[in-house]
Amino acid sequence: MSRGVKEIKNRKAKFEYNFIQGFEAGISLRGTEVKSLRKGEASLNDAYCLFVKGELFIKSLYIAEYEHGNINNHETRRDRKLLLRKSELIKIEKKSKEKGYTIVPYRIFFSERGFAKVEIFLAQGKK
Repeated sequence: MSRGVKEIKNRKAKFEYNFIQGFEAGISLRGTEVKSLRKGEASLNDAYCLFVKGELFIKSLYIAEYEHGNINNHETRRDRKLLLRKSELIKIEKKSKEKGYTIVPYRIFFSERGFAKVEIFLAQGKK
């Protein structure tokens, strides 16, 4: 972790789902979103992943507005595109269409190179 940044986790996910396969995805963000993430002001509690025209998006991910932001500040719960290899996207989409499978965002962290990443899992609900 660079600059003392803590990761943001969805703690409920471990209790509600059986994780089957994990993927590390980049996330398309605006400047003020990155600054809020570095301060740890985000929540994955209501977030979920969805395919739209062959692309994977994370929806309902809460990232607090940056307090020093200006008119270019971001919306707190906008849809954000996840960046994965084409082969991984095809594999995930195929599996997620099977009965009982879903895509769960588990944690957000910063890579060694300073990029924001989301760890997503193909999962089955326990109930």
